[in-house]
Amino acid sequence: MKVTLSFEESESSDVSIMVDALRASSTITIALDKFKKIIPCFTLEEALKIKEETGGIVAGERMGKQVDGFDLGNSPTAIKDFETCEDTLILTTSNGTRILENMHSKVLIGSLINAESVAKKSIAMAHNHIDVVMAGVKGNFAIEDYLASGEILYWIVQYLEDCDLSEYAQTAILASRNYELLKDSFINSRTAKRLVELGYESDVELCSLINITENVAIYENGQLKLIKD
Repeated sequence: MKVTLSFEESESSDVSIMVDALRASSTITIALDKFKKIIPCFTLEEALKIKEETGGIVAGERMGKQVDGFDLGNSPTAIKDFETCEDTLILTTSNGTRILENMHSKVLIGSLINAESVAKKSIAMAHNHIDVVMAGVKGNFAIEDYLASGEILYWIVQYLEDCDLSEYAQTAILASRNYELLKDSFINSRTAKRLVELGYESDVELCSLINITENVAIYENGQLKLIKD
């Protein structure tokens, strides 16, 4: 099995894991406890149009801030505590949902909080190539995505007997092996500091935890749903 690490665009037409650790991947993963489906949108207008046509809870951010008029921001802690009878979340974010638009493979959603589970699911679904794809921030490398990807790749290697691992992927695994250093780099990243300034310190803390959920989302037919055993 070929296993690679990419930035923004996937190299694989088989299985890809999209990683936007702060915060879209974590928000989506946590939201699966509350909602049957998540509809990622690429513009604010599209999100509001879907809400008007179908109902649901609309959530999103731009530059980290909750969009005015939306029910929620891109906040895993807020969604975790949110009470609703709706079964659909409509989500638009600056980076993670944008990356999904150009994927041409089976796409899973990965983060630190579900690293082992998404690794196992990717192996079960893949035929010949798993590519872990870092979302980054506005076209720029983001250390939190690199470290979260390294954790996911580590678990892929643990469960995969025959693995052709790219050197880029190998370095990400090495960078993620000391959790104290990983967490320190994660919470001191540019993205994390920006979120703390905006009052989202609890989100940063939650997103820096490893393997706290077995939820894994798959992106199919424009929707994100929980993969069930």
